[in-house]
Amino acid sequence: MSRKYFGTDGVRGKVGVAPITPDFVMRLGYAAGKVLASREGGERPTVLIGKDTRVSGYMLESALEAGFAAAGVDVLLVGPMPTPAVAYLARALRLAAGVVISASHNPYDDNGIKFFNGDGAKLPDSVESAIEAQIDKPLLCAASARVGKVRRIDDAPGRYIEFCKSTFPSDLDLHGLKIVVDSANGAGYHVAAKVFHELGAEVIAIGDAPNGFNINDKVGATHPQALQQAVKTHRADLGIALDGDGDRLVMVDARGVVYDGDQLLYVIARDAQRRRRLDGGVVGTLMSNLAFENALGKLKIPFARANVGDRYVLEMMVARGWKFGGENSGHILCLDQHTTGDAIVAALQVLRALCESKLTLAQACAPVALYPQVMINVPVKRRADFQAKPGVAAVVKKAQDDLAHEGRVLLRASGTEPVIRVMVEAKSRVKASRWAKAIASAVRAAGE
Repeated sequence: MSRKYFGTDGVRGKVGVAPITPDFVMRLGYAAGKVLASREGGERPTVLIGKDTRVSGYMLESALEAGFAAAGVDVLLVGPMPTPAVAYLARALRLAAGVVISASHNPYDDNGIKFFNGDGAKLPDSVESAIEAQIDKPLLCAASARVGKVRRIDDAPGRYIEFCKSTFPSDLDLHGLKIVVDSANGAGYHVAAKVFHELGAEVIAIGDAPNGFNINDKVGATHPQALQQAVKTHRADLGIALDGDGDRLVMVDARGVVYDGDQLLYVIARDAQRRRRLDGGVVGTLMSNLAFENALGKLKIPFARANVGDRYVLEMMVARGWKFGGENSGHILCLDQHTTGDAIVAALQVLRALCESKLTLAQACAPVALYPQVMINVPVKRRADFQAKPGVAAVVKKAQDDLAHEGRVLLRASGTEPVIRVMVEAKSRVKASRWAKAIASAVRAAGE
């Protein structure tokens, strides 16, 4: 069943443009509240609302509050908190749901709403579909005696900091390490640096001065140049960057070299294998680098590819009973520690591996020498199955024969734009670029 409002990660868009408007978000809160109430068996549900640091968060938070209260649902507010913190708190406090107001790594003028259930997992499609069905029904406010109440939780940051620290072994510490922590001027600005400092590291914090407009602005996991420069300037051992809502991670070594989600997940998986805690394999995505897959293969670690999106990675992990998965963008899931992707928790698992192996980040990531990936977006009128068209299929076949086991070809339709994404990966950037251009040309011709 196609959905009108929910995408792969909640409802998201430009602020002030439907659906990210106060009236719609109030109706969304009301609809979600009615669905949650129907599933609570007569009990009065309570939800927790967190947000990142976008200026529009104040407006959307108030709209959500009003919607939930009108549906007879109590609300707990925690203010700016990372997305994984909201998932943790919803589970720890035995709530009906957690709600995050955030557009993750997007610029400040975007925003979105995403939901977690009481177990700290993203809502299943069936519940999101039920919420959508309720949105277009009349908003009938509960009787005064049943209207929901709203209160603020003041100790939420401290609770989350302690949770993150609990995922790092109690017999280890970070004394002797100098770490730069970049919070992207986002939701982790007041918690991320404290976690690593309280575990013993000397911490230099950057991207920790949000003003409502500078989230992800030339800082954070999607713009690691600021972290690279800070690591070099402060002669730090490592750099850690989150994105705006704290669920993506990239790291930088003492030389300023950036390591992505594939490389960091490899370090975590290899360490789990060493400790005999792997329990299966690793889930990546269609965009995971072939070098990552090959490096896992040398360790005899099974690997599977899900569709792009941490939601699909998680679904495949649960279906297979595996604990570790992620995306090269930096979403890393360690289900032995948390129910969702968490940049701080993932960074601590990498640091654990480094501390116990006595390796540097560069040494630990060395087996994953990433292959160059060349991506070309080809505008099309209809996002059809271009790979099946004879002209395209012939060029793709030639490319695959030429690349053999040292490269990949991937064609996929964008879920948000009228384009076909052509990706070619090879040990040689020249070869990857040549075949990407050839395939893009064939796709373009097929669409004319």
